[in-house]
Amino acid sequence: MSQTIAFIGSGNIGRTLARLAVDAGLDVVLSNSRGPETLADVVAELGDDARAATPAEAARATGLIVVSLPFHAYDKLPADALAGRTVIDTMHYFPERDGRIDDLEERRTTSSELLQRHLSGSHVVKTLGNMDFLRLYGSARPSGHPERSALPVTGDDAKAKAKVVRFMDTLGYDALDVGSLADSWRHEAGTPINVLPYVGEPPKGMTQEQAHEWMFNGPSAVVSADRVKELTGQATRPHRPRRPLPGGPLPGRPLTRPHPDAPGTGQGGPGAPVRPWQGGTRTRKSAHRTEPAG
Repeated sequence: MSQTIAFIGSGNIGRTLARLAVDAGLDVVLSNSRGPETLADVVAELGDDARAATPAEAARATGLIVVSLPFHAYDKLPADALAGRTVIDTMHYFPERDGRIDDLEERRTTSSELLQRHLSGSHVVKTLGNMDFLRLYGSARPSGHPERSALPVTGDDAKAKAKVVRFMDTLGYDALDVGSLADSWRHEAGTPINVLPYVGEPPKGMTQEQAHEWMFNGPSAVVSADRVKELTGQATRPHRPRRPLPGGPLPGRPLTRPHPDAPGTGQGGPGAPVRPWQGGTRTRKSAHRTEPAG
């Protein structure tokens, strides 16, 4: 019987990980806040190994759940249904989108610790959120492959982290344990390990439009476990004083436009187009194909 992985959130990162899971031979249960009927096209694209459910139904379907939501929705997750489960946190906090959260702005805690506080009966592990969705899909490789990349992992429960590392291996990635959830800021948005190390070196002299296009179609870069250790070790977390958001709403009121560096939003800089998720860049049956389909 195939292992089942559940997803709460059906944006670019969630859909990409679901495709990787199906390609690897896993069953997936997808959910979002709008209802299972809104996922019909996604389920059809993923095939017979996928089905849609409500978030609570998805949580109860398996012991491993991937959460990929805008961070401001973290406290809407069904804590009772997720109790006893391992929850993979791919989310990032962006005050421009999520509204200001003082505990995060003043560095008193991390976003993953806030999630763990809400999901007190679950085991939260932060990973799989520091690559853009295109390279997350296209860079998966089998164990031992010279072009296989590593991703940072943080969590408070050793058994839960081990379960997540096995899942990452199935998808096609190595993992480096960076510490506890208190250390998860080391691979949050804006840190040295976020997005850019996995992007190939861009050509010089590009216009902004060319740079946007290159972000969608350019190559990937291999990031080793040693490089992950180096870059997470370089991360700093200076205190940010409370101040108005430039050109934005009052503190506590989110903007609707996502932060340009947010994984899954295109990462092309200000004004970059947000393209819908597209499957089919690799052949269906394996998460470890190294050649593009078609």
